[in-house]
Amino acid sequence: MALKITEECINCDVCEPVCPNEAISMGAEIYIIDPNLCTECVGHHDQPQCLELCPVESIEKDSAHPETVDELTAKYERLTGPFGGPPLTQRR
Repeated sequence: MALKITEECINCDVCEPVCPNEAISMGAEIYIIDPNLCTECVGHHDQPQCLELCPVESIEKDSAHPETVDELTAKYERLTGPFGGPPLTQRR
């Protein structure tokens, strides 16, 4: 399941740089998570880094985008290629 940032976000900028898939960006008022890029850090870390570091606990599971671990793993492989590496958005 992808994650989402709630209205409690204080725009502290802690989450954006720790996202290995570049799924977090600044929205109109608060940071947002792109569910097409969020793998909950599957393939990169044992725990979602944004969840671990958010000082106000404004990140939660997004029930609108349910995914199994297998689906998150497949998304990770699609984003990074068969051998891992930078997200496809960074490849030329």
